[in-house]
Amino acid sequence: MDRKVTNIGVLTSGGDSPGMNAAIRAVTRTGLYHGLGVYGIMRGYAGMIEGDIKKLDGISVANIIQRGGTFLKTARSKEFHTYEGRKKAYNNLKQLNIDGLVIIGGDGSFNGAQIFSNEFDIPCIGLPGTIDKDIAGSDTTIGFDTAVNTAVQAIDKIRDTMDAHDRLFIVEVMGRDAGYIALHSGIATGAENILIPETETDMEELICSLTEKEKRKKLVNLVVVAEGGDLGGANKVAKIISERIPTADIRVCILGHIQRGGSPTCQDRLIASHMGYYAVESLMLGRKNVMVGVINNKIFYTPLDKAVKEKQKIGQEWMKIVKILAS
Repeated sequence: MDRKVTNIGVLTSGGDSPGMNAAIRAVTRTGLYHGLGVYGIMRGYAGMIEGDIKKLDGISVANIIQRGGTFLKTARSKEFHTYEGRKKAYNNLKQLNIDGLVIIGGDGSFNGAQIFSNEFDIPCIGLPGTIDKDIAGSDTTIGFDTAVNTAVQAIDKIRDTMDAHDRLFIVEVMGRDAGYIALHSGIATGAENILIPETETDMEELICSLTEKEKRKKLVNLVVVAEGGDLGGANKVAKIISERIPTADIRVCILGHIQRGGSPTCQDRLIASHMGYYAVESLMLGRKNVMVGVINNKIFYTPLDKAVKEKQKIGQEWMKIVKILAS
């Protein structure tokens, strides 16, 4: 194997997601196995600028695979948006002879990595760590499965009280720009309607659907809303429905940040470990500025800029399935 790097840095950036620790562990132990120096960069790009970097060994990443969040911490850095900030970061890496980076994060993190790599010739490998699954080039992302399962468990509990009181519940899940959590959790919990950013909401159709179900004495209804839906969040949707259907007994539940936390599922631990291993292999083979993804259970490499620009797309057949199953 033609080694291209001697010391690698690993960081987590942007929103945290369950499975990030498993990815850090895989990067660290794979790097150590190949005789590389491995450094953990605290608080993402902010820590890189401030020189908050520590050397990692096998013990550093022991007993973290089951933990949510990220032990390296994460932050967003305005200073990294400037050339001066990125220059500081580069100088700190140079002092430690770090000549390769693994960035675990989402689109903003990958944008920063692309710019930084082009300016200072540091090869960067991205791992998709985001619960929203809003990045192209991978069938899933680190943290998505855990977030969806958390949403499903919460909605199942809400259904119990919804059924006991014959109520219409509007549940808001995360997804500012992507509706995958809403789509998957909504289908899995039998939602009558799912509102996502990718499709324009037909309010007349939604009202007609709920009214028709009320006439059929189907008084228990569930609407799952992605926070980035075109009508706004769950509270705005509830206001519109209450004005149009005054007899409806409506309750709103916003799941919020519980979707980000918790012990990662088996799937998230596996994909994080798989991707982390191949991130190090990629650096050693001389790859740069690509994201490691999994498509059809095979490792797939996507240029960072393409992963950010193209994003994942939700097919219209999914929305058709929602309507049929909710009828």
